[in-house]
Amino acid sequence: QVRLVESGGGLVQAGGSLKLSCTASGNSGRLGVMGWYRQAPGKQREFVATITTHSSTTYADSAKGRFTISRDAADNTLYLQMNSLKPEDTAVYYCNGNDLVTAWRVYWGQGTQVTVTS
Repeated sequence: QVRLVESGGGLVQAGGSLKLSCTASGNSGRLGVMGWYRQAPGKQREFVATITTHSSTTYADSAKGRFTISRDAADNTLYLQMNSLKPEDTAVYYCNGNDLVTAWRVYWGQGTQVTVTS
């Protein structure tokens, strides 16, 4: 079992920045690709960014040029640096990771709220 816990969310003004963290505990060595997803009220959860164990990254069009995903093996932590935040970035942000041993198994954190005001 792997547990993921997000932190770093909060309320910021448009144009501001936040850095989200996701710490992994348990058998964190099983995690392969990790990513950030977000869900706004009344909308489906959507992809934001992913990063592989080889540090290859993929971003949603809405995140390109503004967000940076990274992972720190020493701290077992996933990060999302968010710059130039917009009100439309307001959502609950979730981190996830797939299980390298059981590929169909995906772990999710509880989410952290990001609110961007005009």
